[in-house]
Amino acid sequence: MLRISIDKIDELFAAASAKQTLYIPADRDGTAEFTKWENGIRLSNSLNTVRSVKDFFFPQTENLVDFKLKGKNIEINDIREECEDFVIFGVRACDARSFTILEKVYLADPVDSFYKNRRDHGTVVTMACTRPSETCFCGVFGIDPTAPEGDAACWSDGKYYYFEAYTDKGQKFIDSVSSLLEDGDTADLEKVKEATKNILSRLPLANLSTESFGGDKLNEYFNSEKWAELSESCLGCGTCTFVCPTCQCYDIRDFDTGNGIKRYRCWDSCMYSDFTKMAHGNPRLTQLERFRQRFMHKLVYFPANNNGEFGCVGCGRCLSRCPVSMNIVKVMKALEVK
Repeated sequence: MLRISIDKIDELFAAASAKQTLYIPADRDGTAEFTKWENGIRLSNSLNTVRSVKDFFFPQTENLVDFKLKGKNIEINDIREECEDFVIFGVRACDARSFTILEKVYLADPVDSFYKNRRDHGTVVTMACTRPSETCFCGVFGIDPTAPEGDAACWSDGKYYYFEAYTDKGQKFIDSVSSLLEDGDTADLEKVKEATKNILSRLPLANLSTESFGGDKLNEYFNSEKWAELSESCLGCGTCTFVCPTCQCYDIRDFDTGNGIKRYRCWDSCMYSDFTKMAHGNPRLTQLERFRQRFMHKLVYFPANNNGEFGCVGCGRCLSRCPVSMNIVKVMKALEVK
C-alpha cells in the first residue's frame, strides 16, 4: 500500500489540485464543510461534515434549463456547465455508501442526466474513521468505517496516510500524486483498524437492530398508535432531510425573468406541509402523516423496493442536528418488536 507522511499532506493536495479541482473537509465557524482546496486551507479533524457529499452531485439548488416562447415555438437552452473533473477527498464510509441509495433513484431508468454528469466527472476519495462518535450507527446497516468504499480510499495510523485505488478514477488520482508516495508497511495501520472496531463495539448505538423492520412490515407499522406520540414534538423544519445524505426529494419551479423562462429544482422535504401538494390539495394533511412518511420510507418502503436495503446509512447527522432531538434511532427503538 502506498503512503505519505502526515506532515506532507498539503504537498499531496497541491499536486492533486494542479491536475483537478480538489475539495477537502475544512473547519469553518466551528464546523466542518467541504471546501475547495487552496494554499492555506487545512484538512479538518472533525469526524464528519455538517452536510454530506451529496451536495456535489445533487445540489441544493440547480438550474435545469432556460427556454423562450416565440408564438407557438419554444427555444430551449441547455445551461449545464459542469464538465470539469474534480476530486472530493475525505469522504466518510457512511457518505460513500449513500451513493448506492441515491443511484437507485437517479441512475435508474429514466436516468437523471444532471446527477450522472456530475458522478462521471467526480472522483470520491474516502477516509477511514478512527474516532467514531456516539451518534454513529453505520454498522447497523452493514457499513465498515475502517474499510470505506469510493474510487480510492485513505487510512491514517497517526504517522502516515495510506492510499489504495478501487476504480480507474481512483487510480488516476493516485497517479497524479505518485511522486510523493512510497511503499509502506501497514502493520501499525492494522492496529488502528482493530482499535477503531473496538470503539465501534462500545458505542451507545452498537446494538441497534434493523431486524424488526423491512418491506413486509408495512401495515404493522403504518397503523401503529405510536406515531402520534413520536410526531408530537416534531417542528416540521426539515433539518433532518437537509443534512441527510440519502434524502432525494426535490421540487421544480419555473420563473419568468421577463426575457424567458428559467426552470430550476431545489431540495424539498416530506416534512413540509406543501410537499407534493397537487390541485386537489396535500395528500398528507397532518404533521403525524408527514412524520410517518419520512421514517416509513427509510425503514419500510425503500427496503420493500430495493431487496432489503434500508434508506439510512447511520451517519448520525439527524441525531446531532434535530432541534428537538427527534431522530430515526428514537423511532426505531419505539417501534421495534420486543
